Amino acid sequence: MVANDTPVSDGVDVRALSAQDLAAVQGLSTEVRWPHRVSDWEQALRHGEGLVAERDGKVIGAGARWRWDPRHATIGMVIVAPAYQGRRIGHRLISELLQGLEDCSVLLHATADGRGLYERLGFVRVGEVRQHQGTALPSPPIALDAGWRLRPAGQADLEALAMLDAQARGMPRRELIADLFASAEATVVLGYEDRARGFGMLRRFGRGHLIGPVVAADATGAKALIAHLSGMNAGRFTRIDIDFATGLGEWLESLGLMRVDAPTTMVRGPALATSPDARLFAIATQALG
Repeated sequence: MVANDTPVSDGVDVRALSAQDLAAVQGLSTEVRWPHRVSDWEQALRHGEGLVAERDGKVIGAGARWRWDPRHATIGMVIVAPAYQGRRIGHRLISELLQGLEDCSVLLHATADGRGLYERLGFVRVGEVRQHQGTALPSPPIALDAGWRLRPAGQADLEALAMLDAQARGMPRRELIADLFASAEATVVLGYEDRARGFGMLRRFGRGHLIGPVVAADATGAKALIAHLSGMNAGRFTRIDIDFATGLGEWLESLGLMRVDAPTTMVRGPALATSPDARLFAIATQALG
């Protein structure tokens, strides 16, 4: 990714995002009512790289990308300050983030306002996400069939978790999963006999806690993981971003987690190859996928 430092006619420069910009970009996310803390930005950017748009020394836009391997990447955290929207700054940020990704499957989650821009840049809709959040209610456990059980994850499970995530998301993200595992307040494995078949994480994020990623073979397993983690967090603010096609929305509302947003899942390039045995029921974050 090469940022163009040559000023354009409106005086906006685009350059690489550095650690010194974190407070400014977190302020931008607050301005557009995103919940990200500085630590959320820090964790995400440990695995990727970002750009900022700057005018007269003030950061007025930002965006980031994560290249997971030579064929897979994610773009997210694209923000333009409200006072500067409508000036093609977002288009410039996205165009520069896409440099060098011509041969990749590139995933992103688009807001309603941004979807048209992404379509013009070659992205196509492949699904929808439903953001649910609220104060989690106590949740009864979900009964599992014989041979299936939930258990706390240990360090020895990390390779299995990374493999399940890769199968479900369609891109390898071992370092990300290791980082999320290290910072999670709880990670639960869904096992069949002695084999890990799914997992879920409860992590600090934004206004409170976030459940995700959640990977399972079917909806019953996903519900068991989510109910367990949501129950652990009962009485506290909890967020989860689910694949709309999973059909879990109404059930999540019974846990006190109301739908608040519905971004569009989009991909540019070859479709992501996923496994029918490991489905991504809840994403890590909208930025990371």
